[in-house]
Amino acid sequence: MRFFNTAGPVKCEDHYCLPPLERLDLEEVLMLIDQKKYFILHAPRQTGKTTCLLALQEYLNKEGKYRALYVNLEGAQAAREDVYLGIKTILSIIESRIRRYWKEDFGEDFGFILEKRGPDDALREFLCLLTEKSNKPVVLLLDEIDSLVGDTLISVLRQLRAGYTDRPEGFPQSIILCGVRDVRDYRIHSSKEKTIITGGRAFNIKAKSLHLGDFNKKEIEILYSQHTEETGQRFEDGVIDYVWELTEGQPWLVNALGYVACFELKEGRDRSKPITKDFITEAKEKIIIERYTHIDQLADKLKEDRVKSVIEVILKGEGIRNIKEDDLQYVIDLGLVKRDKEEGPRISNGIYREIIPREITYMLQTELEGQIKPLWYVNPDGSLDIVRLMRAFQDFFREHSESWLERFQYKEAGPQLLMQAFLQRIVNSGGRIEREYGLGRKRTDLLLIWPIGTSSLLKAKKVQKVVIELKVLYKSLDKTIEEGLSQTYEYMDRCGAEEGHLVIFDKTKGKSWDEKIFEKREKYRGKEIWIWGM
Repeated sequence: MRFFNTAGPVKCEDHYCLPPLERLDLEEVLMLIDQKKYFILHAPRQTGKTTCLLALQEYLNKEGKYRALYVNLEGAQAAREDVYLGIKTILSIIESRIRRYWKEDFGEDFGFILEKRGPDDALREFLCLLTEKSNKPVVLLLDEIDSLVGDTLISVLRQLRAGYTDRPEGFPQSIILCGVRDVRDYRIHSSKEKTIITGGRAFNIKAKSLHLGDFNKKEIEILYSQHTEETGQRFEDGVIDYVWELTEGQPWLVNALGYVACFELKEGRDRSKPITKDFITEAKEKIIIERYTHIDQLADKLKEDRVKSVIEVILKGEGIRNIKEDDLQYVIDLGLVKRDKEEGPRISNGIYREIIPREITYMLQTELEGQIKPLWYVNPDGSLDIVRLMRAFQDFFREHSESWLERFQYKEAGPQLLMQAFLQRIVNSGGRIEREYGLGRKRTDLLLIWPIGTSSLLKAKKVQKVVIELKVLYKSLDKTIEEGLSQTYEYMDRCGAEEGHLVIFDKTKGKSWDEKIFEKREKYRGKEIWIWGM
């Protein structure tokens, strides 16, 4: 039985899959190869790059015009700035691929080539000999190129550039460099030269950069329909739309939601039961809480200064003027952020919007586990007492915010993150929080969804929906309240929430806590909205 793949390349005989070559513009790829071009294929991690390269290798070799060889360079990452060790590892990897995939011996001692030519020319010489021995033009597919570090990466790029003029008789006809980023965005520190070398300088023979995109909604439907065809288990109406809302087609997330919902959840393994939106929600929570590998990789990237500089601005809702273009492009290449024609740069999808603040505040949430008991805020009917909860957060914020903000890497967005961490501790016992951010909006929209009378949204007959709007005081308090009431009402109306709260963080230096802390209720267009000063 096939299943949704979440680890390694897709194998269509084992996994539900979209035809890999249909995800590429194959006509353009073949044209570039025919024109003897060297080019880039880049996309975020776990989007299907390796699967597409392996499929392209098979296609080219079956077509018979070229000899194609896929090589994954990640094994040389451990060499870091040791160019000799890095090149030696790369030569060994290529030789192994020739032996295992082409079923032949290279016929040359790569160790002798390395000693004779030195690490900064051995790769060029090796590829020259490989091409001369081949009875057809060679196409080289180099995966994980940007996993190489420092002078090792610089040496590889320069050696590929040095052999370029000898193609196709004395060097590969075409080379595809595949990685997370476009080579133009490489900022490589050279220990030898004591400077930063850009990818464009080291590899100025690049003809084009191709980007492997996410799935569209129709492709998600095709992928999920394969499960229905093989097992008979259907997906309820609205599930595909919901998966799109959560993932916006990010391939790993799409597959992970399908796998967890259909194969890991006990209820989902019953093929007589349709997969519902609640199953997908349960799958999403499991993926986040159990910190699947993809989530760990994302969390690690959040520690980088270039990532922080962009994500923090989005979390605060500030304008794009506060972001460097190079940093923005880097975070887009990582898949964390997308450019939106209307909103501008934004976090890429619904799951990432939820994961990012939870990962940033992970240690705070852990500490709060021993201090805050969710049952303190549950009414006799099973609903949450949000007013009591907000008063408790005011006390917490007054007492602990300064010490916690000093410990945060994301200090500027600290107040909003503290609030989300506090709420997350409560909803971990059964509910969930949906989040919206956007550049220039100067607010964070939270929707708290709580199951009444049960600890599971899957089993709840009734749910409580609460809108919590977070704003930082930039204008006068009256103007901020006026603007915030309108925004809170609009979000309540859109989400179908009956309860709304507007939280205003006052970061004015020198103002006392007694001036900042307040609570009041307002009627706005027939709805009662609580206003909380912090």
